[in-house]
Amino acid sequence: MKQGAKLTIGKYWHIITIISILCILNYSAIAQEKVRPRIVVTADPELDDNNSLLRFLLYSTDVQVEGLIYTSSQFHWKGDGKGTKRLVPGREYTRFGLDICPCESWRWAPDERFIHDAVEAYEKVYPNLKIHNPDYPTPSDLKSKIRYGNVEFDGDFSTDTPGSDLIKSLVLDDKPGPLYITAWGGGSTIARALKSIEEEYEGKPEWASLKTKISKKIILLPSGDQDDTFANYIRPNWPEMANWQYKDGPKYGFAAQIGASPVDSVYYTADWLGKNILTQGPMGALYRVWGDGKQMVKGDIMDFFGPAGQYSLDELKKMGYIVWMPLQATGSWISEGDTPTFMGMLANGLRAYESAEYGGWGGYAQGEVMRFSVGDASNTDTTLQALTSAVLGSPQKSEEKTFPDFFPAAENDLATRFKWSVTPNFKDANHEPKVSIDGPLNLKVHVGVKVSLSGNVKDPDGDKVSVKWWQFRVGSYPNEVDLVDPNSTKAAFIVPADAKPGQTVHFVLEATDHGSPALTRYQRVIVTVE
Repeated sequence: MKQGAKLTIGKYWHIITIISILCILNYSAIAQEKVRPRIVVTADPELDDNNSLLRFLLYSTDVQVEGLIYTSSQFHWKGDGKGTKRLVPGREYTRFGLDICPCESWRWAPDERFIHDAVEAYEKVYPNLKIHNPDYPTPSDLKSKIRYGNVEFDGDFSTDTPGSDLIKSLVLDDKPGPLYITAWGGGSTIARALKSIEEEYEGKPEWASLKTKISKKIILLPSGDQDDTFANYIRPNWPEMANWQYKDGPKYGFAAQIGASPVDSVYYTADWLGKNILTQGPMGALYRVWGDGKQMVKGDIMDFFGPAGQYSLDELKKMGYIVWMPLQATGSWISEGDTPTFMGMLANGLRAYESAEYGGWGGYAQGEVMRFSVGDASNTDTTLQALTSAVLGSPQKSEEKTFPDFFPAAENDLATRFKWSVTPNFKDANHEPKVSIDGPLNLKVHVGVKVSLSGNVKDPDGDKVSVKWWQFRVGSYPNEVDLVDPNSTKAAFIVPADAKPGQTVHFVLEATDHGSPALTRYQRVIVTVE
């Protein structure tokens, strides 16, 4: 609406009603129904992949699990079993004064099966889980999705594997919607699937349109470029393929507890983890913490977290370990470094799976592939800079967005799901509130219009629920919008006079129950200015 034009309030609301009807027709499938994104997990046997996988399985209610695939990386590779030795310059086995490789394998257990172990633990608790949420997939369904991908060597994608074949079949199927593919380890298995398709179809009449279709279908969710296949093959050959790199969200990685806020720091402690995760049945027993007496690979000199008890830096060095981050208390947080890749896929109402920029419990994403550049570190005194920053991902600051602290909500939710796994009665655990919006989740409005935001909140346990509306500052409109009655299910705002056509404003209805632990759900409404 042009500035200075006059409309009655009745006409305003007539316009909004028409817009709402059109939006309902266009967005009803997304707006009020649960969307389950299709997702493939590729992972190497790092302890943080193990921890992230346990969380992922507890949220398998929210996604369609299409693959659980072992892959290699610069940090873990199996070898071919034929005595072939490999060395890639600049890898961790050439730093810290080490001169170990060429090697037949690197940090890979002969009987590696951490994905199988996690799914088998899930199988033991599945009868409890499905009582609390019937959308949990059957253990047999998850088992059918496990494959070994390109695990032999660092960055080698020269041959087809069961894992790459599965990804290839998913890429080529005709199911609607995006296919999200994580790379918790290296990208070699993903690269092989794409290369196999290229080899089969390149030169054929349909290749150009097929490549475009694939590039639009796949959304890559990499934890960096851990074997250079993104830089060397995927990015140059599939430049239009989306790569969501998450930042600014909760800190799930190594050293996350360092510098954590007082509110967040409790969730990294041995007390909280012991109470809410480690003691919670078969899945909790697999979760890795400092000094737990476990190692992904027995005798792994990089896995200095494992020796039981509390050791000093000098003691660990004498035991032969490479200590590459500051020591923490026994039983405390180590890492879930790959968790941000899928936290945006969750059905918590934030709709983060719809766009890289929307943001959710994993942060918000940018469409750039991270280029690993690990500097030389001649001794363990420089490892926090050389590895925690370059390899594992240091905390990133954004000057453009002020991101909410979702970590307490995410961790309370995780604690509840671990509790579900050991609780056979619905009434003996907490369950998240249900949040819905009256009308569409996407609105188109004119400058100067007063818009009502109305939602509904119900709690399945009958708990009291606190609610509030707030502006999620990820929209393209740069300024703050005043909300009327934000601490209720019904709020309102006036579209700012300085808003320009095409700009968006995101509002979130947040509901937190008073159960133990408190659980939070949301619904996001996106307003576009016409």
